[in-house]
Amino acid sequence: MKLSKHQTSDGSRWALDGRLLPPMASLGMLLELESDAISEMLRMSQAEQSSSVEEHSALPPIEPMQEVWASGVTYLRSRDARKAESSVADVYQKVYDAERPELFMKSIGWRVVTSGSPVRIRVDSTWNVPEPELVLVINAHGEIVGYTAGNDMSSRDIEGENPLYLPQAKVYDRSCAIGQEIVVCGPDAMRELSVSVEIARAGEVVFSGETNINRMKRTLEELVSYLYKEMDFPHGAFLMTGTGVVPDESFTLNRGDVVMIRVGEVSLENSVE
Repeated sequence: MKLSKHQTSDGSRWALDGRLLPPMASLGMLLELESDAISEMLRMSQAEQSSSVEEHSALPPIEPMQEVWASGVTYLRSRDARKAESSVADVYQKVYDAERPELFMKSIGWRVVTSGSPVRIRVDSTWNVPEPELVLVINAHGEIVGYTAGNDMSSRDIEGENPLYLPQAKVYDRSCAIGQEIVVCGPDAMRELSVSVEIARAGEVVFSGETNINRMKRTLEELVSYLYKEMDFPHGAFLMTGTGVVPDESFTLNRGDVVMIRVGEVSLENSVE
């Protein structure tokens, strides 16, 4: 099953497998439930679905009260890339080897964009990259109930200058993009997902790469357990799980580039402004 959110004449509506759900349906309501109850409610909702979403434009599949968090240095490639950019490289080795993962707040729901909307590079940065990532959808009980694709836009020169600048390197307008659909499933269905990215410039592919979730150093459940250890998310949360695909040190995004990401069944495409 796939959940999506769409603009309608009377506001926004959620859809299941391309058919609009009743107006009162919300992601927050679903994520208040335990995973078994979510599956049961969606199965019941299939019988109540109304019109197709074909005439309605897609919105980011998130609501204003939900937060997007992110994980760092979960792949060996990410560790190597951040060591290469930093003047204090050993800090990333320590994070990679540590028991506690790196977690940071990426975006509040209303700042998130989806396919068809541009992402941005900062005006005060000269070295910028997309980071293609599996994004977990987690209910209020800390259970992984779905996934989507994500782009954790990053300014490598700003973070490389000082790791304490990470919020400025990672968190700004249009720096967080997720796919138009949430695939409803448990973590067992995600362990072999592939994550790929292509960057096109003037119609030509200038970078492409692919990895697999099974190359992560940490488990999905481990990341979620640390996120929920001392915080409540009564309406659920989204968690980016880190990137295993990073362009080499000579590459930076330009305005006008197009970033195409695919994670499992979900694609995400954004121009860069």
